[in-house]
Amino acid sequence: MAKFVLMGTYCEDVVERRGPFREAHLAGLKAQQAEGVLITLGPTEDLTQVFGIYEADDEETVRSLVEGDPYWQNGIWTSYDVKAWIQAIG
Repeated sequence: MAKFVLMGTYCEDVVERRGPFREAHLAGLKAQQAEGVLITLGPTEDLTQVFGIYEADDEETVRSLVEGDPYWQNGIWTSYDVKAWIQAIG
C-alpha cells in the first residue's frame, strides 16, 4: 500500500458551518481509521487548512473518501489536493 498526503482548505466560517455535519464527519473518519486507510487527519490551529495522511491502494481511493466526506459535500472543505508521499523517517 502507498501513503498519501491530503492538504486542503476550510470555508471562512468553519466553526459555525460545520456543526450539522461534524458528527457524521468524525464517525466516517473513525471508520476509515479502523479500516487502516486513515492514519491521521486534522485542522491547522488557525482552522484554515486540513492535513491528513492515508494509506491506500491508490490516489483514487483517497479522493473517493475525501469526496464522500460530509465536509466536502457541504462546502466545509473548499479545496483539496492529494499527493503520493514517501515516508523517510518514522
